[in-house]
Amino acid sequence: MVHPIENSKGTLRRLMQQVEDNHAKSADFLTPTHELQFRTKPETGDWTPESEIIMEGSGGEPTRFFDLNDVAFSQVAVSAGLDTKTARKLQRVCPQEYDGVMNKLWQSEPKKKLLRTHSYSSNQELRYTQAGNTGVARAWVSDKFKTFDNHNLLKSILPPLMESDAQFKVVNAVVTDKRLYLRLKSETHVGAGANLNDLMANGIGASNSETGHGSISVYQCFWTLACLNGMQTENRSRSAHITSARGQDDYGLLSSEAKAADNLALELKTRDLVKAYSSRQNFDETIQKMRDAANDIVEGSVNTAAENLGKVLQLTKLENKNVLDGLMQTIGQAGYAGQPVSRATMVNAVTAVANNPEINVDNVDDWQKRGGQVLNMSKSDWARVAVAA
Repeated sequence: MVHPIENSKGTLRRLMQQVEDNHAKSADFLTPTHELQFRTKPETGDWTPESEIIMEGSGGEPTRFFDLNDVAFSQVAVSAGLDTKTARKLQRVCPQEYDGVMNKLWQSEPKKKLLRTHSYSSNQELRYTQAGNTGVARAWVSDKFKTFDNHNLLKSILPPLMESDAQFKVVNAVVTDKRLYLRLKSETHVGAGANLNDLMANGIGASNSETGHGSISVYQCFWTLACLNGMQTENRSRSAHITSARGQDDYGLLSSEAKAADNLALELKTRDLVKAYSSRQNFDETIQKMRDAANDIVEGSVNTAAENLGKVLQLTKLENKNVLDGLMQTIGQAGYAGQPVSRATMVNAVTAVANNPEINVDNVDDWQKRGGQVLNMSKSDWARVAVAA
């Protein structure tokens, strides 16, 4: 039986449309750097430098022009041994010299790179013939980068999600220049966690980066229904964007057939993992861990315990403050108010940070993972947190 997984806001529909639009205008070029030129595009007046990559044809004539977005600019800078801030400053102060250094490196130390692009037009006939710049260079990655893209991920995970008796619904979904995130919550796999008032639901999450900023990830997560805090469990699979070196001597468009063959095995693996992570058995095993965590009580100062947790998780001062704020929020909510502060409380304190509107969308995953780290923390690490004199 197929269950609709869309929520009332149409979140999944918008995500799928964005992914398909991006896929329709995408093109990859495997090219040696000595056949490329880097150029700063000056503007008159008070200008912020914009950059482009020029691709040469077989006769050495420029054939394609790509504007660099911030992601690709940073990757080009890092490949030259510069951090982004320094590269931007150098380009602003001495653009011609900066271009000269980049091109000298590309000529004298040639490397084969995968240039990932979006065209300015989705019209196939206009994509690489229109006047002006062809499109946007969105990533500058290794020639071994595996092009398992967002549409591959959705094609893998949506069918088993719709077939699951967990009856998943989308919680949130977003695509940035760096990553895609999709998180769902079960309507039927629900149970009491740390106590009878702490209702939790099973969930599935997935993330991917087409631009070299993260692996292909599928994981089980838990949702606290009172506040919709999300925690990622140990049931997680990561697949790196690495494939064997491609055997092309010259740049060229990577064919859809080549990509499909490279991605088929991972698509099948991902589909099977979604089925396993969405099972009732996995849900029951993890929710028992939350019940057990309610018995691991903090001894002494709650504030000190939060500081100790920050040390174990290697948090910054600001991140530690966010955890303390999350802790104050948690001990005031149903199921935790008036109860001893426990490991389960700390799990919710950490995952509450992910719901902070000031947290960057690309950092939400990190906080949900940290919640899982607290739940599965070793006895020795928990002792460092719990004994808060």
